[in-house]
Amino acid sequence: MLTIALPKGRIAEETLEIFAEIFGGEFEFESRKLILDIGEFRFLNVRNQDVPTYVEYGSADIGVVGLDVITEKELDIIKLMDMKLGKCKVSIGIKNGDELDWSRPDIKIATKMVNITKDYFAQKAVGVEVIKLYGSIELAPLVGLADAIVDIVETGDTMRENGLKVAEDIMESSAHLIANKNSYYAKKEEILSLYEKINSVVSSRA
Repeated sequence: MLTIALPKGRIAEETLEIFAEIFGGEFEFESRKLILDIGEFRFLNVRNQDVPTYVEYGSADIGVVGLDVITEKELDIIKLMDMKLGKCKVSIGIKNGDELDWSRPDIKIATKMVNITKDYFAQKAVGVEVIKLYGSIELAPLVGLADAIVDIVETGDTMRENGLKVAEDIMESSAHLIANKNSYYAKKEEILSLYEKINSVVSSRA
């Protein structure tokens, strides 16, 4: 049996649609259920941020998670493919009317993506103070907690509605299929067989 960790929400639904297309039948989590067993597959419905952890520690053989989460967590897993789902960007947001002053000695950035933020500003040789928040990040510049934010942007509506604008894009992200290193070698045939089937569906949708 292959155990597959999926992030809750839209990406999980779209991934299960791909499985339904490949294997036929109903692939759907019942209300509030966290485990779905169908044939040779067990699906785990977990928080987006936790998917790579389940995979790295071997509780799941493979998983589907955004590239931004993989990059932020810097975990020891195998990236198998870009599934082209849940496309978004990680961007720097500032108040309308503000400009990002790269010459300032310590720019304050509010974000939940601490590593991505530190790495990006380090590449630009700019000092940064990172304030970790877990939600409502757009609030930080509005009340003077931070000069700017680093956050996921899909349409940009949330920033616009809160009087913010995108100053710069850091990276593009989409859902990737990842594998546990031990599982990849122990169950290589099953994983590669599934990989080929998923790749075929993803390619046909491109």
